[in-house]
Amino acid sequence: MRLLNLFLKRVIDLLGSTIGLIVFSPVLILIAILIKLSSKGPIFFKQERLGKAGRTFEIIKFRTMVVNAENLGSGLFVKSENDNRITKVGKVLRATSLDELPQLFNVFLGEMSLVGPRPPVPHHPYKFEEYSEFQRKRFEMKPGMTGLAQVTVRNSVPWDKRIIKDVEYVEKFNIWLDIKIIFITIKKVFSRESIYIETENIEKTK
Repeated sequence: MRLLNLFLKRVIDLLGSTIGLIVFSPVLILIAILIKLSSKGPIFFKQERLGKAGRTFEIIKFRTMVVNAENLGSGLFVKSENDNRITKVGKVLRATSLDELPQLFNVFLGEMSLVGPRPPVPHHPYKFEEYSEFQRKRFEMKPGMTGLAQVTVRNSVPWDKRIIKDVEYVEKFNIWLDIKIIFITIKKVFSRESIYIETENIEKTK
């Protein structure tokens, strides 16, 4: 049954990412133009992340911060939407989560899934080999654009407690859970929950 669910998950990922890229193509083009016109630097923010089984891949997002942001101000941490490293266009993109749309390319390529644990950077908060045996269970599935932790605790708890939710997702995974998480995510995007806490790291810095 789990193999069937994983097969259906990949089918949904392929269909979802393909349809999403087609439907949102005018929005993607408009955002790209606005980023290019409003600030110096590349349109996309690319960063190495840990994926399934600890393999690294390059995540793609729209750039929402000034170039070299991680070496300025608060470094790896983004404490509020008033961080002066965030561009004017970036504030809108982050508030609406539109900066995440390019990850549909990662999903299409099979590096990510629509639903799964969020992929951390290779060196923060831990290197792959530093995760405990229990924590490494979160890497048994592809990372996702959204996930159980994002629709339940999001940034309200420390990273280690979010991992518990990630492992819970891996253990309870089925295609209906994915569908439920996708619908909850859409609802939360429109409710515009805050994405900032004191310990938020460079995952949202771009």
